[in-house]
Amino acid sequence: MGPCLWILMLIVTHITAFRRPRDLSPCQVFQEDANCSNLNLTKIPIHLPATIHTLDLSRNLLQNLTDDVLLAYSSIQHLNLHSNKIQFIQPGLFQALTRLQVLDLSRNFLDLYAALKTPIGPLTSVQRLDLSGNGLFTDMSGYFLNDAPALTNLSLDGNSITKICRDTFNGTQALRNIDLHNNVIIEIEEGAFESLSNLSELDLSMNSISCIVDFNLFQLKTLNLRQNSMTNFQTIDSELEFELLYLDLRENKIIYFPVLPRKNKLIYLDLSRNLLRSVNCSGSLEELENLRDSGYLLTDHDKHISCISKRHQDLPRLLYLDLSYNQLKSVPSSFFGSMVSLETLNISNNCLESFSVDSESPLNALKTLDISFNNLHNLSFGERTLAALEVLHLQGNALSTLDGSIFSRLPSIRSLHLQQNQLSICSSQWGPAKDCISLSGISTLSYLYLSDNNLLSVPQSAFQGSPLLILDLSLNPGMEVSPLSLSGLETTLSHLSLRGNQLQRLPFDFTLFRKLKSLDLSVNRLSGLSLWSGDSSVESLNLQNNSLVTLAPDMLQKALRTLYVGSNPLSCCRNQHLLTLLQQDRLMVPDIAAVTCWYTKDSENMEISMSAVQPEHCKSVNVKVLLISVIVVLVLGLLVLTVIMKLLFHSRRHRFNRGIKA
Repeated sequence: MGPCLWILMLIVTHITAFRRPRDLSPCQVFQEDANCSNLNLTKIPIHLPATIHTLDLSRNLLQNLTDDVLLAYSSIQHLNLHSNKIQFIQPGLFQALTRLQVLDLSRNFLDLYAALKTPIGPLTSVQRLDLSGNGLFTDMSGYFLNDAPALTNLSLDGNSITKICRDTFNGTQALRNIDLHNNVIIEIEEGAFESLSNLSELDLSMNSISCIVDFNLFQLKTLNLRQNSMTNFQTIDSELEFELLYLDLRENKIIYFPVLPRKNKLIYLDLSRNLLRSVNCSGSLEELENLRDSGYLLTDHDKHISCISKRHQDLPRLLYLDLSYNQLKSVPSSFFGSMVSLETLNISNNCLESFSVDSESPLNALKTLDISFNNLHNLSFGERTLAALEVLHLQGNALSTLDGSIFSRLPSIRSLHLQQNQLSICSSQWGPAKDCISLSGISTLSYLYLSDNNLLSVPQSAFQGSPLLILDLSLNPGMEVSPLSLSGLETTLSHLSLRGNQLQRLPFDFTLFRKLKSLDLSVNRLSGLSLWSGDSSVESLNLQNNSLVTLAPDMLQKALRTLYVGSNPLSCCRNQHLLTLLQQDRLMVPDIAAVTCWYTKDSENMEISMSAVQPEHCKSVNVKVLLISVIVVLVLGLLVLTVIMKLLFHSRRHRFNRGIKA
């Protein structure tokens, strides 16, 4: 081999050896982003471009962070170290990374580092820091926060912090967002958050805070205290305006309505799943003693709420109020007096027996009202109230007698949920009566749910003048319907449910309903069907749990796309059109696994899956039918021949007798 060739090989080998680390780098590099996630790395990779801005090292096996490699990437702005095994960080490591803005150290073992009691700072340029899921205890967070002047967003969720000390955030005065949810916080020292003048969002949900009686964070806009052990929430009495917009107090043990700022900007208030017994913000000592007698553990703060001075609480900007899943027995109409902007009100799942809206508190901005699953017997809406109401939930109550025209007075109503009551429907010909409700002539009504009302009948033209798109009349066993019960809905109705009504026949010609797309006739007693006289627009048809043996070809219209037909005694051999559609994939049957049919084999009825039917399953039946047909023809032929022979014999005999007589 010549010397030139040796030199060439040495050069190629040297170049290959020089480039191999980068060529074989397990990371994916695209422009200024390097993705090294989930590669079982134990060290930070070398030979990445020095100009990268984002380095994702999440879900690896890194244990120690030192400056031997990381400082080579001085342009990093976003460093993701989520879900490693990091337990040591070289102090001062991030100071040299002057462009670093986002640092994610979540789901590591930084409690082991904090045990060394050595700050990692300074974090000179870091704006977002995630320390969640690191097993940090009280005071440990200080080793990461003592010098972070640019920090605006901090996450400490999923740790084991029990106390927020007064000096916890002294080194992070620029904070705007703090996430402390899912810790074990019991105590917050006075002044812990007051010095953070830019603080806008604070999440303290899923902790063990028992009460807040002197809330004074005027600048805060969002406060989440969901799922604590709070029995009371009270702001300080001040004439200054609070900036608070969102207050989440759900899933606590609050007994009385919180004491809110005199001047506030609240638009969202959630008090669901508490122990509210009254919408008053205070109670008498006698009421509290009754709570004690019922097994409720009273604290000093609970006793305090009976002694606070009642202050006038206006909520003029409130848009959303949730009081569901409490123990309210009444809510006076005057309670809503200041809520002139309220759009959504949920008082479902309480103990209300009556509810009224009068002209003094008209709730004219309200769009959604949910009073479902109470024990309502009385319901009244005054004249010129609820002008904007679009959705009304009344399901799951005991309503039987209402003002017949109560819903006709709602000028914007679109959706009525009346299921699980005891209501009756008035005929449009007679107008509203005392023992029924009028559902005709409501020009804005599009969605009507009347299932499970023990309806005895649907009168003629019951919905005339109400342009319904969806009508649910299901679960009213024994309900009588006539050909004109749905009169007036021919040009609007798109979904109709008659499920579970024990219907044996259908008096409707659904061809007339030109926009009907979905028809639910399941769980009835239908044995024969004639649904339409011409082309139908129905795309989805549910016939489950009936008594159908055959489906006529004209029932399986061209528009039909989806058919539910399980739990019927279908014949395997008398539904050839259905079998053809299934074989050609021209019809979707989502419950095909539950669709069975019957055929006869050796004089025994056999049941198989409809999708498993083969031509041989119907051969024996065809042979028997043919044999029976032949026998019938032969018998008829013999009978005809016998009759003809008798007639001929009688005719000849008559002629013979006449000849002798002559």
